[in-house]
This record gives sequence, structure tokens and C-alpha cells, in this order.
Amino acid sequence: MIRVHRISHAAYETPDLVQQTEYYTNVIGLTVSGQEKDEVFLANTVDHHSVVLRKGDVARCTHIGFQLTPDQDLSDFAKQVEGNGIRVDRGSDAQPGIGEILSFPDAKGTVMEVFKAPEPQHQPFATKGIIPHKLGHVAFHCSDVQKTTKWYCDILGFRVSDWMGDFFSFLRCGHDHHTINLVGTGKDAHFHTAFELRDWGHIQTSSDLLSRHGYRLIWGPGRHGIGHNLFTYHRGPNGLIVEFFAELDQMTDEALGYFEPRPWHRDNPQKPKVWERGPGASNFWGPPPPEEMMKL
Repeated sequence: MIRVHRISHAAYETPDLVQQTEYYTNVIGLTVSGQEKDEVFLANTVDHHSVVLRKGDVARCTHIGFQLTPDQDLSDFAKQVEGNGIRVDRGSDAQPGIGEILSFPDAKGTVMEVFKAPEPQHQPFATKGIIPHKLGHVAFHCSDVQKTTKWYCDILGFRVSDWMGDFFSFLRCGHDHHTINLVGTGKDAHFHTAFELRDWGHIQTSSDLLSRHGYRLIWGPGRHGIGHNLFTYHRGPNGLIVEFFAELDQMTDEALGYFEPRPWHRDNPQKPKVWERGPGASNFWGPPPPEEMMKL
């Protein structure tokens, strides 16, 4: 099976393109790498873009980009997807820095954009804002979490890292504990987008910077049980939730089947499992997520 290798970018529609661009550049710390009338491309570092913003009536995540490795065949991947009864659209030079790209919807309607890893762009990290290391993962509310989880595993080659009960799945396509999260709430919608920070000190300074710009934390700081990452959550100007995280579990050797040992793990070794719903799964340090987290 040909598996996607890493997340590349996420695309969003947003009512106020200027305000959201200002937030991503001056607060988050990304760099504008391309811009047209109703479309803005924002870079983190070696990829031409990690975030794409487009003008829209409602704030929502519309597309997720995934890369194949240079030695994987894009045409063979297209045949693999089509073999599951899914129509694949092929495009050339549809986005800056990307040659041939495949587009098709996932089980809940979000468009997947798959392409081979392009040549690095060599742009530096930004010099202002929080400056995350990378786009880490995107989480979604799902009307059918079991079906959607199976789709990501069967079509894109994701592996299940953990479940919370039977309603919240955490899926990986590379070493990171999760790149896609799916929570069964009966609706299909964006839940949150997460960016990786350096460490606890970076979490602290990011919270101070958010506060200076008028953004309050809606949950955290804390440490998740599932994935064991440090976290904070806030809402951006368009109302969508953004997570900053550090110290996420890593499975660097799939053959071993466990995550790299860390002092804060409660299992030794820490293997994929089904967690009971409760404080141990959501936050080792304190309260569970507030109601605010689940507001669409």
C-alpha cells in the first residue's frame, strides 16, 4: 500500500481575509509566500505554504494537503484511490511550488490534496510572532467517526495511535502520534488546527504574546494523556480553534510498536490503546475540556 508521508498544508475559507492574514503573520508567525485577490499562501519554512486562506462566507477548513515521498509514484497512488470507487481529479501547477496534484474528498467531504514532496523552498523562519516549528495536525468533528477513521486508514494509509472510548480517534501518517484527530459528535466540521512549538518555555511565551494581542486561552496549559503533549487552545479572529503543543509522542520505529519512552508516560512501554474517557485521557494536570471547546 502507498501511504501518505506527512501533512503539508491546510486550507481555510474565512470571511475577513485581511484580519486572518494579520493574525497568521503578526501573531502566529508565518510568512506570506504568495497572494492573489481572494487567496493568501502562508509559509512556515521549507514548504511554499503551510496554510492557505481563501475568502468565504463561513470560517471552515476545506482542504488538507499531504505529501508522498520522492520515490513513491503519484499515478500508482491515484489508481489505489480510484480502486476504492473514489473519483480523483488531477491538476498541474494548481498551487505555487506544487507540480502535479491529486484532489478527492474524504468520507466527510474535506478535500484531500496529495502530491509528491517538492523541492525545498529554503525560506527562513519568520522573525516575529510565535513562530511554530510546523503545522502539526488538524482535528475534525465527525458524524460517523468509525467510518471516517477507517477511510483514512484504508485510503491514505494512516495508522491508529489511540482511541478515547469509541468516539475519538488519533491517527498518524509519520512519526508524530497524530496528524489527524476525529471526534464523533454527530456533525462534520473543523475542530482545531495545531502547530508544534519548541518546549514548555515556548508555550509560556506564546501565551504571553496571545494575551498581548487580546486572545485568551480557552483551555490549558496542560498535558494530554493521549499523545502526552503539552497544550494550550485559543480561538483565532475567525472563531476557529488553534492549539499550540510540544512534546508530542513519537513512534520512530513502527516495527517496535511503541512510542519513544518518556518520564511522563504511565505505561512502559507506551503502546497504542483504547483510553477510558476521563481526566487521565484529556489532561493529566487539571480540568477536562470546557464546554467552549465543543462550540462550533
